[in-house]
Amino acid sequence: MKLHFTPHTLEFRYPFKIALNYRTTTPVVITEIMCDGIVGYGEASMPPYLGEDHKTVSDFLIKAGKVLAEFKTPFYLETIIDRVDIIAEGNTAAKASIDIALHDLKGKLEGRACYTFWNLEKENTPHTSITIGMDAPEVVGRKIGEAEVFKILKVKLGSDEDKKIIETIRSYTDKPVSVDVNQGWKTKEEALDLIHWLKEKNVLFVEQPLAKRDLAGSAWLTERSPLPVIADESFQRLADLTRIKDCFHGVNVKLMKCTGLNEAYKIIREAQKYDLKVLIGCMSETSCAVSAAAQLSSLADWADLDGPLLIKKDLFEGVEFSGGKIVLSDRPGIGVRRLQG
Repeated sequence: MKLHFTPHTLEFRYPFKIALNYRTTTPVVITEIMCDGIVGYGEASMPPYLGEDHKTVSDFLIKAGKVLAEFKTPFYLETIIDRVDIIAEGNTAAKASIDIALHDLKGKLEGRACYTFWNLEKENTPHTSITIGMDAPEVVGRKIGEAEVFKILKVKLGSDEDKKIIETIRSYTDKPVSVDVNQGWKTKEEALDLIHWLKEKNVLFVEQPLAKRDLAGSAWLTERSPLPVIADESFQRLADLTRIKDCFHGVNVKLMKCTGLNEAYKIIREAQKYDLKVLIGCMSETSCAVSAAAQLSSLADWADLDGPLLIKKDLFEGVEFSGGKIVLSDRPGIGVRRLQG
C-alpha cells in the first residue's frame, strides 16, 4: 500500500468567541492510502494542546509510509495499526489519520460501510449537539436561529462570564445545552456551585470542569455533582481508563486523541463495562474524520460531531444531519466523497 498526504488549514465560518479567546483557523492533514486503485481517506486535525502541527504529522507519516509499504492490503488492519503506534510516542492525530484511511480502504475493498465491522445499526445514531460560540447577544441569537433544527446546543464556559453566557442563551431558547469548561474552573467548590446552578438551566452534562491533572478534585466533584461530569483533557487513550474511571461519570472519546476507530471502539466497550457514559466528540474537523467517528456513534450516549458545520469550506461530502440526527452515508468505508477545489 502507498501513502500520500496533503496539509490544509481550515477556516471557521465566522470568528467566534470562546472563553474570551478567538479561534480562526486550525491545521489538518488529509491522508490517502492506496491499494489496487482504491483510495482510503483519513484526516489528522491538530488542536494546539495535542502538540502536533503540519510538520510533526508530515514527519510521522513519512515514517509510517515505510511500514505501510510492507503490506499489500489493509486486511491486516490491527497488525498495521499496532506497528504504526510503536513508531513514536504521541502523534495521536497522525496515527488517527492512518487508522481512518485504513478503515475507509478496507470498507471500500469489501463493499461495505465501516459501522458493519462492529455489527452496528445505521438507524441507531444519536443527535449531535451544535456549538454556539459566544458573541454579542444579537449575534448569539442569530446563531441560535441558524441552529433551529438542532435539538441540543453546546457552549464553552470557563470564564467570569459563564452565568451571563447561559442567561443569554436562555433568553433565546430553552433547548438542552451541554457545557464544555475546558479546565476553566479553579476550585472544586466553585465548580459544584456552578453545576447546581446549571442544572436549573436545563444543562445535560459538564465536560472537564477542573484541571486535567486534578483527579482528586474531579472525583470529589463527581461524587457530589447533580449533573454528569465528563472527562476530556484528563483522558485520551484506552490505558487511561483505569486511572480515571472513578473520577468521572463518563468520557469524551475523540479519534484524534485515541489514534482512531480501532482504539475508540475498544475504549467505548471498556467504558461501558465500568458503567461510564460515552460522549463521542471531534476537534475542528472536516466530514472525513467526523464521518469516521459517526460510524461508532450508535454506541454513544451523546454526540458532539458538529465539526464540518463550523468550518467555511469542507473538503469532503459525507455524514449528514437530519434535524440534528446523525445520518450515515450508504457509501462503503467511512462514507465520504472527496470534493474538488
